[in-house]
Amino acid sequence: MTTSRDRAATGAIARFLSDDHERLDTLLRRAATQSGAIDETAYAAFRGGLLKHIGMEEKILLPAAQDARGGEPLAAAAKLRSDHGALVALMVPTPTPAIVAAIRTILSGHNALEEGPGGVYEVCEQLAGPDAEALLAKLRAAPDVPVHPHMGGAKIIEVTRRALIRAGYESLASTL
Repeated sequence: MTTSRDRAATGAIARFLSDDHERLDTLLRRAATQSGAIDETAYAAFRGGLLKHIGMEEKILLPAAQDARGGEPLAAAAKLRSDHGALVALMVPTPTPAIVAAIRTILSGHNALEEGPGGVYEVCEQLAGPDAEALLAKLRAAPDVPVHPHMGGAKIIEVTRRALIRAGYESLASTL
């Protein structure tokens, strides 16, 4: 997980999204208690926040970058979308310590790809140029995402495993 000291985020868009990462990291840390129990309130806030954050990237940020590149997606877009699919799949089952660990593992590399020097956020900010303030306003105005109750059972875990495998996280899939 990254912190404000680790980030290369310099522009308003990069700071806004990186600060949201930090907020989500804090919620996830609170959700996983030392006893192994899941703090349902903190996890629910994390879950809703993560789904909203993914929505901001998928529906606003990545399309704006693609438009600015004349229809060509960012090189990292496929990896980000793959990670987003795995993360969304992990939001469906009732959380367990193994699910929280898988989320942490994915977010560690994912957030670094977005926040690091020359990362996705920096590139998107540069591509936005004079439209950066309008893009930031759209990100700030993004609606919350409807969150459905968790689903349980072997079928849900199997679907989640397949999503992790598709995203290249075979080793995580085997831990669920």
